Order: sequence, then C-alpha cells, then structure tokens
Amino acid sequence: MARAWAPSAARCWTALPRDGTLLVIDTNPLYIDYLKRTIGDSRLIVVHGSAEDVEEIIRAHGHDDADYVLSGLPFSNLPDGVGPRIAAATHRAIRPGGAFLTYQFSKVAGHLSERHFKLVDWGFEWLNILPCHLAWAWKAED
Repeated sequence: MARAWAPSAARCWTALPRDGTLLVIDTNPLYIDYLKRTIGDSRLIVVHGSAEDVEEIIRAHGHDDADYVLSGLPFSNLPDGVGPRIAAATHRAIRPGGAFLTYQFSKVAGHLSERHFKLVDWGFEWLNILPCHLAWAWKAED
C-alpha cells in the first residue's frame, strides 16, 4: 500500500497551504503562457525551463529545497542521460522526508528514482487514461 497520494487537480489548490508555493517547470512556452493566463493564484510560480535545472530554479524563487516534486515526464522517451540527470537533481532538491512522485506508462522513472532514494513505494492507477505506474520515492530523514 502506498504511503502518500497525489491530490487531483481540482483539489490541489485546497490541499496547498495558504503560505505554500506550487512551482511548475515546463519546456513548452505555450503551456507556460496558458498557465499564467488562466490561473490567478499567487501561490503559483510558472517557469519556462528544464527539470534538469530544478535545484537552481527552486533557489531562484527563494527556497532552499522542495517538500515534494511531482513529475509526469516521459522518462522512457527522454534523450540519453537526461532522465538520470533529472532524477539526481530532483533528489538533491528535495528536503529530507520529502518525496519524488512520478506517474508513467512504464516503470522507468521509478527505477531511476531507486538509484537515489532508499525507499520507493509502487502503485498502479487503472482509472487513468491510459493506466499508469506510480512511484513515491522518499528521501531519508537526516
């Protein structure tokens, strides 16, 4: 049984604390523009960039680390070396006790996470279109 859950998009804003920040990173400038135009919540920060630079992006927005990172990146389709670099950078960017949450059509992201995180919980979501693998990679407490 998984130890965590990812709230649906509709519930995401109610689950985020009033003083929380949702930092979105994406390489698609059209998507970035869409998010900026359609979501008027001051807790949202939208960045045009690469997940490989997650550490620098988090620091550039005034944070030392992230509690959680959620990724739906297609790790199995990324260019050689990019997926492992993202997994390593994400591990460094997450606070002790935080987690890297991935949803994928394959187990690639979860296996990459296993290289950096001591505990990875696995799940499968049949109701997603298409069904997908879930991995919760937990960063050990200091």
